[in-house]
Amino acid sequence: MHGKATQAQQGSDGRFGEKGPRVVIIGAGVSGILAGIKLRERGWRDFVILEKAETLGGTWRDNVYPGVACDVPAHVYVYSFAPNPAWKTRYAKGPEIWRYYRDVAKRNGVLDHIEYGKDVAHAQFDGARWTVTTADGSSYGADIVIGAPGRLRDPKLPDIPGMDSFAGPSFHTARWDTSVSHKGKRVCLIGAGSSGVQVLAAIAGEVDHITQFQRTPQWVMPVVDEHIPWWKRLRFRLFPQTVRDTYRKMLDFSNERGALAFESKEDRAERDQMCFDGLKRIRDPELRTKLTPDYDVGCKRLVMSETWFEEVQRPNVSIVTEGIECIEPDGVRTVDGVLHECDLLVYATGFDAHAYIRPMKLTGEDGVTLDELWAELPLTYRSVSIPHMPNFFMLNGPSSPGGSASIVGIVETQWDYISQLLDRIEAEGVLIVPREDRAREWLATVRERAGNSVWATGGCQSWYLDKTGTPAYDAVSLPQLQESLAAPIMEDFEVRPIPVTAAA
Repeated sequence: MHGKATQAQQGSDGRFGEKGPRVVIIGAGVSGILAGIKLRERGWRDFVILEKAETLGGTWRDNVYPGVACDVPAHVYVYSFAPNPAWKTRYAKGPEIWRYYRDVAKRNGVLDHIEYGKDVAHAQFDGARWTVTTADGSSYGADIVIGAPGRLRDPKLPDIPGMDSFAGPSFHTARWDTSVSHKGKRVCLIGAGSSGVQVLAAIAGEVDHITQFQRTPQWVMPVVDEHIPWWKRLRFRLFPQTVRDTYRKMLDFSNERGALAFESKEDRAERDQMCFDGLKRIRDPELRTKLTPDYDVGCKRLVMSETWFEEVQRPNVSIVTEGIECIEPDGVRTVDGVLHECDLLVYATGFDAHAYIRPMKLTGEDGVTLDELWAELPLTYRSVSIPHMPNFFMLNGPSSPGGSASIVGIVETQWDYISQLLDRIEAEGVLIVPREDRAREWLATVRERAGNSVWATGGCQSWYLDKTGTPAYDAVSLPQLQESLAAPIMEDFEVRPIPVTAAA
């Protein structure tokens, strides 16, 4: 697979050989594994998955902090073609999710296609095909490139004076040091989003004291994370139709819940009331006030928890809402002058949700770069392709739906759309690239639609918003996405033969 691909791998009519086109997939998380499986289903064997880490798994490899779990029901957080009868709880825990995707990749022959320690630095189009270069100097030729690096992968650390001065262990939740014990320690936890809630709920009963620094309170949805008994798991295994029925039932539930992001306040009332009722479980009025948001439910990504409401009320838990002035060797000092001493410092401060395939450099036809195209906003066509970047496709790219559907369903839908373009590339030996004017029209439609969602109108700041304050996610449900991506509108693309080049 190393070395630049040339026309030599094609027949005289421009068609590809028995192994299909050469493909480079960037990232071995949920999306990259899916792409590998689907390429093998097509009979394409000439592909490589480049993964910058030392094992696969993306989010579920990186996040190993105590309490890490998915907020989508487990039976939905699977590939539709690979149901899992073995989930132990309604909301699966991180290690169990990682094992599921690793096992699916293994069963489908994807592991042999992955190269680890390959951080993609640049992909350049030469008029006929791509050359993908990694940070270690490796070079890969490709007729098609599929970007699947994941969205929540780059930890976002705050800019607080003195961060390097802390005397004890400190790390981001996505870089949790499993060699460091939190038990019996005094813990400072900066951040109160999903990761912060999960960490606090998991360790509050094991630490001497935990101080959580909360800039903005979160709406927390009380959920029942029921255990799935052995006999039900056995029934799922013996009667596959039962687990498929559960998948469909949970998918409908997930779609209905996600669609509330762009429904009216009246339609959201029942869901919202569950969050209001959850707050009533906070007995201390002062603490309840601290934990009560002043924005609409769903404006930020809704946090799910079964145990947080009780754990946050433990006597060894402190919620601090004063701003942080600096980090000192012994702890965190807030603007009121108080030093909150601790032995362990944890940053639950989220991710750069707007990097997408960057910091990778991308140079397309006529030398057009991604930085030029995305100087103002990430410009794509239907989240899966980029103007001036022929035969380059993305899974979970910019403007993909965010909090309105399971990411697995989203990327499967996007793959089905991309697959139809791959059919034509394979059959005719062509380059396919979206027209820039159609991409700009589509992006304008998405931004207008998102502007009417609770993400924009709910009165909060969140990582859903781009630098202009507009949601960076398409406000559509999974069924709506499936309808819109049912078939490519080929008039929105330029299609031309791959130029014949000299053989290497």
